[in-house]
Amino acid sequence: MSFGWNVLWSAVAVLVLVTALFGRAVARRRFDLVDSFWGPGFAVIGALTYVLAEHSARSLVVAVLTVVWGLRLGWHIHSRNRHKPEDQRYVDVYRRATGNPLAKMYRVYLLQAAIMLVVSLPVQFAAHTSAALGVLDYLGVALWLVGFAFESIGDHQLKRFKADPANEGRVMDRGLWRYTRHPNYFGDACVWWGLFLLACATPWGAVFAVGPLLMTFLLAKGSGKPLLEKDIVRRRPGYADYVRRTSGFFPLPPKGE
Repeated sequence: MSFGWNVLWSAVAVLVLVTALFGRAVARRRFDLVDSFWGPGFAVIGALTYVLAEHSARSLVVAVLTVVWGLRLGWHIHSRNRHKPEDQRYVDVYRRATGNPLAKMYRVYLLQAAIMLVVSLPVQFAAHTSAALGVLDYLGVALWLVGFAFESIGDHQLKRFKADPANEGRVMDRGLWRYTRHPNYFGDACVWWGLFLLACATPWGAVFAVGPLLMTFLLAKGSGKPLLEKDIVRRRPGYADYVRRTSGFFPLPPKGE
């Protein structure tokens, strides 16, 4: 099956899953469920792409990397959120919606589905590239490993920090969080740039830089870091000093040390 048909079937699959998830969200009156679907949605695209593409070392590698990343992220977000109140972002969107608020929330779900499809384009294209694995592919896997380590280790460190009652109200500035305020976001970006390199066995692969560019923009300038830090300085007095001495995205030595 061609790359174009792969994109079409991926769009259909994501639309069906997002619609079913929205129905579940309406029944539960909790709309942040889509956050838990973010990673598994990519895993579905990765697995479906492997089924639709000609089986090769490249298609297998890109599918495994995408599925592993997506399932880990999905489980992490689900386990983090399941015993907490709904994410305030979704509460605010629903409260501010005019007319039919459910229609507004469904559009939010559709927007996430569209972003998912665009970001996953390098994965889908790479699986349909017949070239043998080469230097760029090994660099891509290495970059994916760096990103996966940053993301999973950063999440684990933060989870342990929050689990200790002695850290209530304190700012996490240890481990990877000493060098970047968002090691998980930095790792996420590295994962997708690594997957993009797997799509660059042919010159046409460069077109799909739109995927990691969009993901990196969202993490660093869009709904990731800026939204998360919008009011955290007010809630945590020590965070302003943390911002002053710690890189916001790329890992760097702390300022003044």
